[in-house]
Amino acid sequence: MKKQSTKSIALRGLFYLLVVFLLVFNLFPFLWSLYSSFRPSNQLFSSDILPPFSHDGQFDLGYGIANGLTLDHFRSIFADPRFVAALINSIIVSGATVLVALGLGSICAYALGRLPFRFKGPVLYLVLTMTMFPQIAVLSGLFMMLQTLGLFNTQPGLILTYLIFTMPFTIWVMTQYFRSLPKELEEAAYVDGASPLKVFWEILLPLTMPGLVSTGLLAFIAAWNEFLFALTFMITEPMKTVPVVISQFSGVDPRQFPWGEIMAASMVVTVPLVILVLIFQYRIVEGLTAGAVKG
Repeated sequence: MKKQSTKSIALRGLFYLLVVFLLVFNLFPFLWSLYSSFRPSNQLFSSDILPPFSHDGQFDLGYGIANGLTLDHFRSIFADPRFVAALINSIIVSGATVLVALGLGSICAYALGRLPFRFKGPVLYLVLTMTMFPQIAVLSGLFMMLQTLGLFNTQPGLILTYLIFTMPFTIWVMTQYFRSLPKELEEAAYVDGASPLKVFWEILLPLTMPGLVSTGLLAFIAAWNEFLFALTFMITEPMKTVPVVISQFSGVDPRQFPWGEIMAASMVVTVPLVILVLIFQYRIVEGLTAGAVKG
């Protein structure tokens, strides 16, 4: 019994050490970027990570905050009209992508999850396979399609390309969620004379709110962070999105790479996403695990 107890404690200790290691490994880049976004440019590569000590050997936190941190990088990026325009473009494109993906994806998922028709399984797996193609493999085809439709270098064209990887994910997750709902709900509605569209809109869709929140948030993050399509299909400065503009920061001084501005811009576009995930984390977990037991 004593050996088993000692072994259990050792395994638990190793588990906690592994968790701490993974936590530090994943959080360190974010925390370092956050700290660097407040450091002056001439101190970004300094070895003085912590605030300095005073003459009597005490940790001088007040001095370090007053003299070692600055908001100049944030002022610089918001004074740049390119960054502000890119931020607005990213909000519009990502928000519209989520709305279209949820609107059309929910209807498709309802049909695949609740309505009887042949070949539902192959159709669902065909939708899933669409997410397996790398972006570079479909880039030339999308380029020709946008040129033909006259949507090249436009926000609707970029939204259309983003639906390629957000729509299949939305359909797959929402299909599993619709399948997990009790059939008695729609059967009772059909007895009362409701149409399939009314059952979907008034009865089932409100019950899928956790799934809508999780898929919508993940689709927004994917569209918000997307780089390759935005770099290829948006060629003029007013139409570029935030990831592209951040990668093309040149800074005021051509002899100095603007690491501070890049770190500050990264925090501006990352922190809101972190806050949203923390707020809706319960909904995300509930939505992604909805079909794990039932269905």
